[in-house]
Amino acid sequence: MSTAPTYVEQQASPRENTLVGNLMDFSFQRLVTPRMLSMLYGLHLLIGLVAAVWFVFNGFQTSTSNGLLALIIGFCAMLLWIVYCRVAVELLAAVFRAAAVITNTHSQG
Repeated sequence: MSTAPTYVEQQASPRENTLVGNLMDFSFQRLVTPRMLSMLYGLHLLIGLVAAVWFVFNGFQTSTSNGLLALIIGFCAMLLWIVYCRVAVELLAAVFRAAAVITNTHSQG
């Protein structure tokens, strides 16, 4: 009687398919999102940085005092954005890890 491979064994095995191949897996045996979490985190940080820079440039176009105020607010907002994105990505990672543990426990017992 064979058992399903554990989460660690699945991650240790070489990836047979590319990202496109995994996206076309209609049986949902391989999860794509856990592999993309770092890319999603970086993308969201980049979006936040672009928004903060745009906010500061618009502030300086209005006046110097508005620009300095926008610089301070943009810096604080960027720090909060980094914390928010990090918490959201860690929450997603925890959900996927919990799902893997539940799947392994269910298949063993």
